[in-house]
Amino acid sequence: MANTIRKIATYLLGIFFIIAGSNHFVMPEFYYPLIPDYLPFPVWINFVAGILEIILGIGVLFAKTRYYAANGIMLLLVLFIPSHIHFIVIGSCVEGGLCVQPIIAWIRLLVIHPLLILWVWWCR
Repeated sequence: MANTIRKIATYLLGIFFIIAGSNHFVMPEFYYPLIPDYLPFPVWINFVAGILEIILGIGVLFAKTRYYAANGIMLLLVLFIPSHIHFIVIGSCVEGGLCVQPIIAWIRLLVIHPLLILWVWWCR
């Protein structure tokens, strides 16, 4: 039973990251304001993040590449932390884009993001 749950969680994880990565190309304007101003080349950063999420999401689906892909996803999630902090600093609202209550942005950073990393670690 535990193996079945882990297998389902792993496939959902892979699908989640494939969809998330694809969204970087479907709605790039959503991501640009979330990239901190001190980082150059936001279009390039968005492109690379999307490609990596897709590749690593696919990698998680296969036993031979799962461990390395999951470690890559965890690294990517750590690299996304400055974006979450930037979102909080700018008031948790992007004009014409994502706007949430500040507490939601904090929960996203301090609860949801670590749970996502834990999910990846468990599936690896």
